[in-house]
Amino acid sequence: MFDPAVENPIPLTQVPKVIRWLPRRRRGRKLNIATVFRWAQRGLRGVRLETISIGGTKCTSEEALKRFFARLSSFGASPESPRQRELEIEVAEQVLKTAGF
Repeated sequence: MFDPAVENPIPLTQVPKVIRWLPRRRRGRKLNIATVFRWAQRGLRGVRLETISIGGTKCTSEEALKRFFARLSSFGASPESPRQRELEIEVAEQVLKTAGF
């Protein structure tokens, strides 16, 4: 969750200019502002960029961008094996059974 008291707010229009660690796009171009707004409004693969409105200006933070990319990186990744998943299901079924469900 974006906390403006702890994190430094950055207007979405300034993200490509201020955040230096963002990789360049094709032919060395900076990230387009429309892309940042799309990440905030619609998201990407079900993950939305955290924002806050300050005086009518949509803002995010460097930390929020890092969380956004971390969630995208782990999206769809399954670190557990199928056997581990089966064991988790068995444990959950036992818990439900002892609870009377």
